[in-house]
Amino acid sequence: MKRGRLTACTASIAAVAMLAACGGGGFSEGDATATSVDELTSDSSKPMTVMIWSSSDAEDNAVKDAVAAWSKKSGHKASVVVSSDIGQQLSQGFASGSPADVFYLSPELVAGYAANGSLLAYGDMLQDKSDYYSNILQSFTYDGKLYGVPKDVSTLQLVINTDMWKQAGLTDADYPQTWDDLENVAAKLTTADHVGLTMSGEFARIGVFMEQAGGGLVSDDGTKAIADSEGSVAGLTEVQKMLKDDVAKFADDLNAGWGGEAFGLGKAAMSIEGNWLTGSMKKDYPNINYKFIPLPEGPKGKKTLLFTNAWGIAADSQNQKDSLNLVEYLTSKETVMSFSEAFGVMPAKKSLTDEWKQQYPDLTAFADALDYAVGVPNNKDVSTVINDFNSQVGGLQDADVQSILTKTQKNLEAIMQ
Repeated sequence: MKRGRLTACTASIAAVAMLAACGGGGFSEGDATATSVDELTSDSSKPMTVMIWSSSDAEDNAVKDAVAAWSKKSGHKASVVVSSDIGQQLSQGFASGSPADVFYLSPELVAGYAANGSLLAYGDMLQDKSDYYSNILQSFTYDGKLYGVPKDVSTLQLVINTDMWKQAGLTDADYPQTWDDLENVAAKLTTADHVGLTMSGEFARIGVFMEQAGGGLVSDDGTKAIADSEGSVAGLTEVQKMLKDDVAKFADDLNAGWGGEAFGLGKAAMSIEGNWLTGSMKKDYPNINYKFIPLPEGPKGKKTLLFTNAWGIAADSQNQKDSLNLVEYLTSKETVMSFSEAFGVMPAKKSLTDEWKQQYPDLTAFADALDYAVGVPNNKDVSTVINDFNSQVGGLQDADVQSILTKTQKNLEAIMQ
C-alpha cells in the first residue's frame, strides 16, 4: 500500500464528494432501512458484483480467490471488478440504481453515501462486531450507524535505516522516546548525502505530531473543529522546527513521490510510514537494511494515525443477505490471515492481533499502536479541507503556522455547520 492508496484517490474523492452529497439528482434512496437480517433483500437469481480498487496484483488475486472460494461454498455466483476509479464508478452505480453489491469503502466517502441512502447500515447485524477495535469502527460510523467493517488496518511508526544508524554511532538505546530525542537523532543522522528524517508533506503524516500534542483537525467525537487548537499549533510547529534545522525534509523536496521512496533511495535515514512499506522495500529496495520502531511520544503521550478501508454493501443490492454473508466470509479469520500473507495487511480484529504479531514479529509496533491510534477525520466533505491543508504545508518551512491552521479551522467550521 503506497502513498497513492493512503490518500485513497484524493483527486477522485474530491470529484465524487459533491455527487455523494446529493440526495437527489438521480440517487435512489434504496432499501437502507433494514435493521435485521430478516429484512434484507435476498434475490439470488443474478450474479453478485464485488468492486475493489487495485493496489497490487497480489491483492487483486487474493480477493478474487477468496470470492471464488465463497461462491463455491455458498453456491452463489459472484465476480470481482477491479476499478481504476472506484469513487466515480460507485457514484454512477448508485445514481443508476444498479451499484456493485459489495465494494471497498474509504472513510472519506461514508458520510456522503450514507446521507443519501446509498449504503446499507449492516454493522449491528454482525455477530462479531465487538471483536473490532472501536477506534477503527469510528471511521465507518455516520449518525450513530455503522455502515461498514474494516477489511484491514494500518498505522504509522518510525522506520530507520540500520546501517546509517550504526554509522552515526547510534545504538538501540538511542531509539527516540520524545520529540527532543527525535530531533537529536535526526541531527546525528543528517549528512551531506542524506537527511535524518523524511515524510510526505501531508496531514496523513504530519497529523501524527498534531495528535501527539493534543490537537488534530476535529475532536474525537467528530463534532468540533480543533485545527487551530494549542495542540495543533504545537504539533505543526515541531515539524516546522525540524525542517528549519535541516534535519528533516519532505519527500517532495528530496525528489521522491512519498516518504517510503525517499527512504528506500537512501535519501533519508528515517521515515514515518506504515506497515505497507514492507512490500515496497522487498520489491524495490531489497538491499536496504531497516527496522521499524515505535514513534516517540509527544507532549500528550502516545498517538499515531490509522488508515483503513471497509467492505460496503449497497442499499440497492437485490441480494443484501448474501452480500452480508460474503462480507462475513471476507472478514473471517482464515480469509483475513490469508490476505495478510498475500499482500501484507494487518487484521482489524482484536482476536487476531496476537497471532498476527507472532507471525510478523518485526511489525509488532504497528499492531501495538491500535490501542491508541486515531483515524483521519471522515466528516462530510472533509477531504476538500485536508487537500487544502496539504497544499499549504508543502511550504511549511517558511510559512506561518498559525495562518495555515486558522484557514483550516475556518474551512472545517464551514463544512461542519
